[in-house]
Amino acid sequence: MQQKPPGHGYKSRITDALQERFADEARFIKAWFENPVATGAVSPSGRFLSRAMARYVNVGSDGPVVELGPGTGPVTQALLQRGIDPSRLVLVEYDPAFCRLLERRFPGVRVVQGDAYDLPKTLGGLLESPAAAIVSSLPLLNRPEADRMALLRDAFELLSPSGVFVQFTYGMISPIPRRVSEGVPFTAEASQPVWLNLPPARVWCYRPASAPVARKANVAQQLVRSIKTHTSRVRDEIRETRDKLETEFRLARDRMRIDIAGRRSRVSEETRANEAAEILRKLKDRPGDR
Repeated sequence: MQQKPPGHGYKSRITDALQERFADEARFIKAWFENPVATGAVSPSGRFLSRAMARYVNVGSDGPVVELGPGTGPVTQALLQRGIDPSRLVLVEYDPAFCRLLERRFPGVRVVQGDAYDLPKTLGGLLESPAAAIVSSLPLLNRPEADRMALLRDAFELLSPSGVFVQFTYGMISPIPRRVSEGVPFTAEASQPVWLNLPPARVWCYRPASAPVARKANVAQQLVRSIKTHTSRVRDEIRETRDKLETEFRLARDRMRIDIAGRRSRVSEETRANEAAEILRKLKDRPGDR
């Protein structure tokens, strides 16, 4: 019997991984093309970003771990590799095709098809205990600020007192405004930029904060505080607008790239058809064929 050359198994695994990655890229492009606002990106999160998100989840904590917008499962894989038991994972995915893929790819993980922006309805009665963490890959900057704050409020309702809400963004500032608003006080912690992800991204970790204690202050102190709050709000709004414009520019650029690729493909097919027709015409015009 002929033996396989050394390293054959390793090369096969590399080939399989590349084929799976290309297949996931194709699925994301298709989903983005059909619904760019819901999908938000034309490719799944890279392994470096996925691992950075998973590091914020405490393996030793109790309760389920909820993942929002898992797509093809790169963050799910990172959570499993970190040591989260599959039975603890609850994946909330809107796209039915991605749901079927996740069920095949991650046996033992619970997949829920539904709207992550309506968690009370989607997860109503499904969690037996407060969640240890909620890990989100949703494109928050594609949604109005009110939707983002409502999502955080609903997520905090599902979390244990020590739970965390983990979110990544391609922008450099918090996708959820850091000022206290809409009655959702929280603390925020940001990772260093994940430069090895394409495009580079950052991970934000949000935790519920206790209601601020009211303190007496004179008129001058209140005026200074009001000015600082207003200045911070304006600065945050400018940053959020910039991030939103950058996101819209990136989506438009990706849409144009896909459109150009499709046009090139059509032109190439038309060129081949014209060349074939020209060859047939020349063959018919040969003297020996008359």
